[in-house]
Amino acid sequence: MHVEHIDPDGGDDPENLCLSCSSCNLSKSIATSARDPETGQEIALFNPGIQTWLEHFEWIDDGLRLSGITPVGRVTIVRLKINQPRLLRARKNWIASGTHPPAIFNTEKYLAFDNLPYSCPM
Repeated sequence: MHVEHIDPDGGDDPENLCLSCSSCNLSKSIATSARDPETGQEIALFNPGIQTWLEHFEWIDDGLRLSGITPVGRVTIVRLKINQPRLLRARKNWIASGTHPPAIFNTEKYLAFDNLPYSCPM
């Protein structure tokens, strides 16, 4: 896991940090927003420190794909490339082994290592 800066210019305060897999972190890069594929509007990415995962995302296709149920969810999925083919292949294996989707994402708020919000659904 990477320690990701939610806002690249926001400093190293714990409120600006979250855990992210390398794929999501590298795809996000320095972005804080992206264009909504449905509306074309520029929308801020999901902030796991202040937003609730279940309000913006849902698992579909028996946990294989993540779907954005709000503009925030949609732009985050697009920018972080959350449904790219190699991640879908990995999820298929995790589903077959009974370890995906993770139960932690069925809760309102979730925390991970050292109380850093966990931003990555992989």
